Amino acid sequence: MATTLDDQLNAYLSDAHSIEEQALQQLRGAPDAAGDPEIASVLREHLAETEGHERFVRERLQARGAEASKLKDLLMRVGGAGFLLFAKAQPDTPGKLVAHAYSYEHMELAAYDLLARVAERAHDAETVRLAHRIRDQEEQMARRLEGCFDRAVEASLRDVPSGDLGGQLNTYLADAHAIEAQAIELLEKGPELAGDPELASLYQEHLAQTREQQRAVQERLDARGGDSSSLKDLAMRAGALNWGLFFQTHPDTPGKLACFAYAFEHLEIAGYEELKRVAERAGDRETALVAERILAEERDAAAKLYGAFDRAVDAALEAVGVTA
Repeated sequence: MATTLDDQLNAYLSDAHSIEEQALQQLRGAPDAAGDPEIASVLREHLAETEGHERFVRERLQARGAEASKLKDLLMRVGGAGFLLFAKAQPDTPGKLVAHAYSYEHMELAAYDLLARVAERAHDAETVRLAHRIRDQEEQMARRLEGCFDRAVEASLRDVPSGDLGGQLNTYLADAHAIEAQAIELLEKGPELAGDPELASLYQEHLAQTREQQRAVQERLDARGGDSSSLKDLAMRAGALNWGLFFQTHPDTPGKLACFAYAFEHLEIAGYEELKRVAERAGDRETALVAERILAEERDAAAKLYGAFDRAVDAALEAVGVTA
C-alpha cells in the first residue's frame, strides 16, 4: 500500500500506462472492424496519438525512478483483445465499436484528470503538464467519435432490410435494458464504496434515476411487442459484480470507482445516441423521445460526477493512508 504522495502518483502513472496498453490493443484491430472508412480513419489517427501517450507515460515513470507493471499491462492487453473479439461477433459491430471507444476515451480522460490532481498535490509540475496534455487529446478524440454516431448506425444497419428495422430497434432496446441492469448493479454498490458522503449521494441519486430509465425502456419494449434478454441482463449484472469485486480489492477504490462510473455514463450516452438514431430510422418517435430524455439525464449525471473528482481523489488518498 502506498504511504506517500509520490508512491501513489507512481501507482497512478502505472495505471495510466496499463490503460494505454489496452487502448493500443484495441486500436490496432479496430479500424478493420469499423465498417466505415471515416470511422476507420479516426481510429487510425488516434492509434498514432496513443502510441505517443504510452511512450510519454513510460518515460515519465522512468524519470521518477519507477516502472510500469508488467502484470497489469498484460491483463489490460488481454482485455483489449477480448473486447475486439466480442465486437466482431456482434451483427452491429460498427455501433458497438464506436460506443465502446467513446466510453473508453472518457475512461482515459477521467484517469488523466485524476492523475493530474494527484500530481498537483505531489507538486510534480511535469506530470501535471503531461496529464493535462493527454487528457485534452482524449477529450478531442471523444468529440471526433461523437461525430461518428450517424455513420456508425448507418454502417450497422447497411445490410438490414427496411422491413426488419423494427426488429433491429427491439434489439437495441434490449441492449439498453441490459446496460441499465449493469448500471443498477454497480450503483447499488456505489454508496458503500464511495468513501465520501457527496459521492455516495450522487450514486444513490442516480440509482433511483437508473431504475426509472430501465422501466421506461421496458415499457417501450412491451409497447413494441419485444422482450428484454434475460441472458444479456444476467451477463451484464455478472460483469457489474466482477467490477464490484475489482473495486473492493483496490485500496484507492473511491478514485477508481468515480473514474469507471464516469466512463460507464458515456457508454450509456453512446448507447442511447445510437438507439435514438435507430428509432428515427424505424419511424418510432416515441422511442426516440424516450432515448432523448434518458440522454439528458445521463449527461447530467456524468457532469455531476466530473464535478466531484476532487472529492474522489481526496477520498482515494485517505483510503490508502497517504502522507505528504
